[in-house]
Amino acid sequence: MNPITPISTKDTNQKKSLRNNDHNKLSDLLKDFVKTNHLEEGLDKVNVREAWIELMGNGINNYTTNVQLKGDVLHVELSSSVLREELSYGKEKIITMINEALGKELVKTLVLR
Repeated sequence: MNPITPISTKDTNQKKSLRNNDHNKLSDLLKDFVKTNHLEEGLDKVNVREAWIELMGNGINNYTTNVQLKGDVLHVELSSSVLREELSYGKEKIITMINEALGKELVKTLVLR
Protein backbone atom coordinates (compact mmCIF):
# COMPACT_ATOMS: atom_id res chain seq x y z
CA MET A 1 0.00 0.00 0.00
CA ASN A 2 1.26 3.45 -0.91
CA PRO A 3 1.41 5.92 1.87
CA ILE A 4 -0.64 9.02 1.19
CA THR A 5 1.12 12.22 2.01
CA PRO A 6 -1.20 14.91 3.23
CA ILE A 7 -1.23 18.18 1.32
CA SER A 8 -0.44 21.01 3.59
CA THR A 9 -3.22 23.52 3.87
CA LYS A 10 -0.65 26.27 3.69
CA ASP A 11 0.19 25.40 0.05
CA THR A 12 -3.42 25.17 -1.11
CA ASN A 13 -4.44 28.34 0.73
CA GLN A 14 -1.53 30.22 -0.80
CA LYS A 15 -2.55 29.14 -4.32
CA LYS A 16 -6.17 30.09 -3.72
CA SER A 17 -5.25 33.48 -2.32
CA LEU A 18 -3.05 34.25 -5.31
CA ARG A 19 -5.80 33.29 -7.67
CA ASN A 20 -8.47 35.29 -5.85
CA ASN A 21 -6.38 38.42 -5.30
CA ASP A 22 -5.18 38.61 -8.88
CA HIS A 23 -8.17 40.52 -10.29
CA ASN A 24 -7.27 42.85 -13.13
CA LYS A 25 -9.42 44.61 -15.67
CA LEU A 26 -9.19 43.17 -19.14
CA SER A 27 -8.55 46.63 -20.56
CA ASP A 28 -5.55 47.05 -18.24
CA LEU A 29 -4.18 43.66 -19.27
CA LEU A 30 -4.56 44.51 -22.96
CA LYS A 31 -2.84 47.88 -22.48
CA ASP A 32 0.05 46.15 -20.74
CA PHE A 33 0.26 43.58 -23.53
CA VAL A 34 0.33 46.29 -26.20
CA LYS A 35 2.95 48.27 -24.31
CA THR A 36 5.27 45.34 -23.56
CA ASN A 37 5.12 44.10 -27.16
CA HIS A 38 5.60 47.60 -28.67
CA LEU A 39 2.36 47.48 -30.65
CA GLU A 40 1.30 51.11 -30.07
CA GLU A 41 2.67 52.37 -33.38
CA GLY A 42 0.79 49.77 -35.43
CA LEU A 43 -2.44 50.38 -33.56
CA ASP A 44 -2.04 54.13 -34.00
CA LYS A 45 -1.73 53.66 -37.78
CA VAL A 46 -4.94 51.64 -37.88
CA ASN A 47 -6.76 54.07 -35.57
CA VAL A 48 -5.76 57.09 -37.68
CA ARG A 49 -7.06 55.40 -40.83
CA GLU A 50 -10.36 54.60 -39.10
CA ALA A 51 -10.63 58.15 -37.73
CA TRP A 52 -10.11 59.59 -41.24
CA ILE A 53 -12.87 57.38 -42.66
CA GLU A 54 -15.26 58.22 -39.84
CA LEU A 55 -14.61 61.97 -39.79
CA MET A 56 -14.45 62.67 -43.52
CA GLY A 57 -17.58 60.79 -44.56
CA ASN A 58 -18.46 59.06 -47.82
CA GLY A 59 -17.99 62.08 -50.09
CA ILE A 60 -14.29 62.46 -49.31
CA ASN A 61 -13.66 58.75 -48.76
CA ASN A 62 -14.78 58.00 -52.31
CA TYR A 63 -11.78 60.04 -53.51
CA THR A 64 -9.34 58.83 -50.85
CA THR A 65 -6.96 56.18 -52.20
CA ASN A 66 -4.54 55.80 -49.28
CA VAL A 67 -4.11 56.98 -45.67
CA GLN A 68 -0.77 56.39 -43.94
CA LEU A 69 0.74 57.61 -40.69
CA LYS A 70 4.53 57.97 -40.76
CA GLY A 71 5.82 59.25 -37.45
CA ASP A 72 3.68 62.28 -36.71
CA VAL A 73 2.90 63.02 -40.37
CA LEU A 74 -0.39 61.84 -41.89
CA HIS A 75 -0.11 61.19 -45.64
CA VAL A 76 -3.42 61.13 -47.51
CA GLU A 77 -3.61 60.31 -51.21
CA LEU A 78 -6.60 61.71 -53.06
CA SER A 79 -7.71 60.99 -56.62
CA SER A 80 -9.26 64.45 -57.06
CA SER A 81 -7.03 67.49 -57.40
CA VAL A 82 -10.00 69.80 -56.75
CA LEU A 83 -10.77 68.04 -53.46
CA ARG A 84 -7.07 68.12 -52.52
CA GLU A 85 -7.05 71.89 -53.02
CA GLU A 86 -10.24 72.35 -50.98
CA LEU A 87 -8.95 70.20 -48.09
CA SER A 88 -5.61 72.02 -48.06
CA TYR A 89 -7.41 75.15 -46.80
CA GLY A 90 -8.56 73.29 -43.68
CA LYS A 91 -5.48 71.23 -42.78
CA GLU A 92 -5.21 72.54 -39.23
CA LYS A 93 -8.88 71.84 -38.52
CA ILE A 94 -8.54 68.29 -39.93
CA ILE A 95 -5.48 67.65 -37.74
CA THR A 96 -7.34 68.91 -34.67
CA MET A 97 -10.39 66.76 -35.44
CA ILE A 98 -8.31 63.61 -35.93
CA ASN A 99 -6.30 64.16 -32.74
CA GLU A 100 -9.51 64.76 -30.77
CA ALA A 101 -11.02 61.56 -32.19
CA LEU A 102 -7.90 59.62 -31.20
CA GLY A 103 -7.73 61.19 -27.76
CA LYS A 104 -4.07 62.11 -28.08
CA GLU A 105 -1.77 64.43 -30.02
CA LEU A 106 -0.65 61.98 -32.69
CA VAL A 107 -0.80 63.91 -35.96
CA LYS A 108 1.21 67.12 -36.24
CA THR A 109 1.37 67.50 -40.03
CA LEU A 110 -1.03 66.59 -42.85
CA VAL A 111 0.30 65.94 -46.34
CA LEU A 112 -2.26 65.73 -49.13
CA ARG A 113 -1.10 64.07 -52.34
